Amino acid sequence: MAIDEMEGSMEGIVALIINLAVGAVGGNIAGYLLKGKSLGTLWNSVVGILGGGIGYFVLGFLGIGAGAGIVGGVIAALIGGAVLLFLVSLIKKT
Repeated sequence: MAIDEMEGSMEGIVALIINLAVGAVGGNIAGYLLKGKSLGTLWNSVVGILGGGIGYFVLGFLGIGAGAGIVGGVIAALIGGAVLLFLVSLIKKT
């Protein structure tokens, strides 16, 4: 593997880790903002991480997050974390 390939791969891994962490924060922020929909800190974080990963890949695939660099990826993770938390809280209520 060439050095350039490894650097690009590491940047992608670092971006993904940052976005998953931001998704966890986004899940907790969404849990706070969506009164009555919080799943507790741990589960808000778990759902936020999953949603952040999904949001990062889906919005990147659509060209929304990828073009804006790390900031776009962070926004995608926040949106994905919040949306998934909202959906899980709706399912949990039924």
